[in-house]
Amino acid sequence: MNPKELPDIPILKPSNLNQGKLIMETQTAIRERRAVKHYDPEHRLSEEEIQSLFDLAVQSPTSFNLQNWRFVAITDKEIQQQIRAAAWDQAHVEEASMVILLCADLLAWDKNPERYWTEAPQAAQDILVPMIKPFYQDKPQLQRDEAMRSCGIAGQTIMLAAKDMGFDSCPMIGFDPAAVGKIVGLPEDHVIGFMITVGKAVKPAWPKPGVLPREEVLIRNQF
Repeated sequence: MNPKELPDIPILKPSNLNQGKLIMETQTAIRERRAVKHYDPEHRLSEEEIQSLFDLAVQSPTSFNLQNWRFVAITDKEIQQQIRAAAWDQAHVEEASMVILLCADLLAWDKNPERYWTEAPQAAQDILVPMIKPFYQDKPQLQRDEAMRSCGIAGQTIMLAAKDMGFDSCPMIGFDPAAVGKIVGLPEDHVIGFMITVGKAVKPAWPKPGVLPREEVLIRNQF
């Protein structure tokens, strides 16, 4: 499908917003977000705070609007203890107010994909919905790659949102995914990308270990 054939979809912009203030808040959250591993074990997130965090998480983009992420929000201390045991006994897994498993449905593309586009103009639905299944069908590597991309984008949204809400977080891959999947009853057609601890810091993170120079990581136009 030629992108030029896609219908124009109106972009809705929020009104009465101080754009400069939003940009500054975003930049501050990006610069101040750190991987924190020491939390107040007595702190609890309210249900309203949890809902607010995930209301922001689902604003994350996904390819074809698949929304293939599935967030397992763990606040039960007994389950956190079990996950700690499967995560090299890292204490912050249990001490955090919440552990979030960022999972994805590998077969979201094949589960009534028309529902992802119900609010789009009919012209867009007619073009895009039939493209979804052929794009992913019989491509397990692409399905997994898409899952990891979606988890990664959503994870950064969660961590920045948590920082904006006054909490700290830590992304983690230091755990046994098979063991953790068994603890939470992960469906066979799902995969775990990584997990994030969220809570109230009681000790600051280490100073940043170092940032590579921009000249090394920024490539303009071609390598």
